[in-house]
Amino acid sequence: MNIITDTKALSEACAKCAEHPYCTVDTEFLRESTFWPILCLVQMACPEDEWIIDVQADGIDLTPFFELMGNKQVVKVFHAARQDVEIIYKLAGLIPTPIFDSQVAAMVCGYGDSISYDQLVYKITGTSLDKSSRFTDWSKRPLSEKQLTYALADVTHLRDVYLSLSASLKEQDRTHWVSEEMEILTSPETYDMPPENAWKRLKMRARKPLELAIMKEVAQWREETARANDIPRGRVIRDDAIYDICSRQPSNMQKLSELRGLSRGFDKNRYGESLLKAVAKAKAIPSDELPKIPRPKQAPEGCQAATEMLKVLLKVTVEKYGVAAKIIATVDDLEKIAADDNANVSALKGWRKELFGNQALDLKNGRIALGYKDKAVQIIKTD
Repeated sequence: MNIITDTKALSEACAKCAEHPYCTVDTEFLRESTFWPILCLVQMACPEDEWIIDVQADGIDLTPFFELMGNKQVVKVFHAARQDVEIIYKLAGLIPTPIFDSQVAAMVCGYGDSISYDQLVYKITGTSLDKSSRFTDWSKRPLSEKQLTYALADVTHLRDVYLSLSASLKEQDRTHWVSEEMEILTSPETYDMPPENAWKRLKMRARKPLELAIMKEVAQWREETARANDIPRGRVIRDDAIYDICSRQPSNMQKLSELRGLSRGFDKNRYGESLLKAVAKAKAIPSDELPKIPRPKQAPEGCQAATEMLKVLLKVTVEKYGVAAKIIATVDDLEKIAADDNANVSALKGWRKELFGNQALDLKNGRIALGYKDKAVQIIKTD
């Protein structure tokens, strides 16, 4: 087992990876008590070799690894890439490119919605992975042979998975489908949401403009506080507490202490005063400048029935092409299409429109119909 603990060995391994068209990558990290993930290990493999990089080793410089991640001649293969890419983006300010996410590719190739790595490995290679080390504290040293073997398996089997999925995509002429999906994973906006937009993470429970203004200010305050102190958002205040604050609108410490959603003693800790300032800032906004409550468009009559028909069409499409329903369209997408031919949804863009969106519009507008024949739902062209 190749365990890298110094920069020279890392540079040599990355140079070897750069000689090949792809490399597989995974990370192990901790995030339970911090806002930013703490990187503990990097696993990396090329067609001929594999390595574990101990990023906690004294004096190791990860620059060669980051340079490999930015090498446009080498495809970086991940499974469920988002968190791995986020870590690299935070540490190096770059997004690995080009990338291939095997979980996304698996959905396109008919392996179901958001399939796990071990399930995908079993379906493609027939190998059952030992998952007993899944909940390892990767920051502790030394790591056992069993733990290291578990970590390395995340990239060694991924080579076979990548080759199999790539061949399947090419055979079915779906490679460009996955390429479109990678645009989201390689966008900086995916990993660096401005604090002023943090309210978009929350459920829309505000019923009045002032409540929404408070939600925006308090969510931004929480985001900035969590980042500055490198602690999880929930350790500052939980989502439920934000909803309570929006409703009760506390103006002093006494009112703050009465909120059930806040932890005991919150009004006396270092966050109380700054939280009240955020609430006061929202309450000082002139009434004619308060944000408007988003109101969904009133769905035209018959939309519910149209949505149900679109659900059947989606099921027919999934069965015909072997693509996971989740990656084609959500129920929310279907409802929006039922209400508006020009809905701004993924199902009416790119490869999804070719596969499903065009027929969805045809069905809704009576250009095709659904019938039942030979024990199956079929698409019928209308006159």
